[in-house]
Amino acid sequence: MRILYLDCGMGAAGDMLTAALLELLPDPAAFVERLNGLGIPGVRYQAEPAVKCGITGTHITVTVDGKEEGAPHEHHHDHDHDHYHDHEHTHEHTHEHTHTGLARIRHLVRDHLPLPDQVRADVLGVYDLLAQAESRVHGVPMEEIHFHEVGTMDALADITAVCLLIRELAPDRILASPVHVGSGTVRCAHGILPVPAPATALLLQDVPIYGGELQGELCTPTGAALLRRFVTGFGPMPPLRPKAIGYGMGRKDFPRANCLRAILGDAEETGNEALELRCNLDDQTPEEIGFAMERLLEAGALDVWTQPIGMKKSRPGAMLCVLCRPEDRARMLELLFSHTTTLGVREYPVRRSVLTRETETLDTPWGPVRRKRSAGFGVKKEKYEYEDLARIARETGRSLTEVRDALEAQCRDKPCLSADSPAPSDKQGLSLQIEP
Repeated sequence: MRILYLDCGMGAAGDMLTAALLELLPDPAAFVERLNGLGIPGVRYQAEPAVKCGITGTHITVTVDGKEEGAPHEHHHDHDHDHYHDHEHTHEHTHEHTHTGLARIRHLVRDHLPLPDQVRADVLGVYDLLAQAESRVHGVPMEEIHFHEVGTMDALADITAVCLLIRELAPDRILASPVHVGSGTVRCAHGILPVPAPATALLLQDVPIYGGELQGELCTPTGAALLRRFVTGFGPMPPLRPKAIGYGMGRKDFPRANCLRAILGDAEETGNEALELRCNLDDQTPEEIGFAMERLLEAGALDVWTQPIGMKKSRPGAMLCVLCRPEDRARMLELLFSHTTTLGVREYPVRRSVLTRETETLDTPWGPVRRKRSAGFGVKKEKYEYEDLARIARETGRSLTEVRDALEAQCRDKPCLSADSPAPSDKQGLSLQIEP
């Protein structure tokens, strides 16, 4: 399982997330050119090296019509990289910028930016989170929330870049550390506000956050909204094998490195702690229970199963069981209460002993066939992916057992080639012969 872990020890902001994720790509410069080709009105991205406390990373600069957000004539906070919201009942600012409402943002994203459907949905989802938070803070409907024009395009640039980068990296799960929000106050269009700013605090509800001795706003509303949209668990970094590490640099200097670190790696299966969650159900249809199981697995449950049970008043029921990582507990509980009729969930800490796992792809005349290998505790196991066996069985009219036996016989007689291994000169790849 490929995991993206975000170290938010110095908070999170749109440009820092963009820069950190950009460093995980094999060709960051090409991706920056791709961003500049999107056609966001007036926007230009520029990536440049930056050094903080001796660490070299990337800083992203976004200009709008040649101006950079955070210029001296504009409101800015200690990170100098977020926008602030206004609404039509407040005009105390001294800017001459025009304002843009949520409706125009939606129109721009839906009708003018060449984005994949999922990325478009993510961008709009992040903006909805921002608008909902501002709506609650200011006590006005979402549709009346307005944004400063430069700040709007700057934020749209950051949000779009992060959503595209996450799609490009395609992690199976996104996790993050507890979020350092900073301390003190921050000046915005409405005056001087406490850190975290009210909108940021709303966006980070139920997320582990902390302050400290560093004065300033370390987590911005945009950063908080992006974390809320994509991160499924907050806590210590799980065991993983890093494949790429990126550092996204902020602008201001602090006694500690002002950066967000992104680590992309493969999960390392260990015997670490897990949780088993259970609830008893006697008033739901099998289809409803099945749907709940699908949602739990989609959200990262390690396993989900049911057991038939007898309940009070001699009613037959089902016990729904979920095995999950401790850091996923809150999300699993939310899904159980949302998609089942249970009024309570029992939880039990468990410790797993698991084998290490890997999947290789064999190159066959019938297309790729995946073979799973596992090892540990003095044993080795392997099995073919069911979906691949079923495909060949349908195409050849043979049973799963016949297909599996033929594959195993061929692999004993000839070397089975991985899909990314060079083919031998005599072209002796895996040949499946099924005798009638």
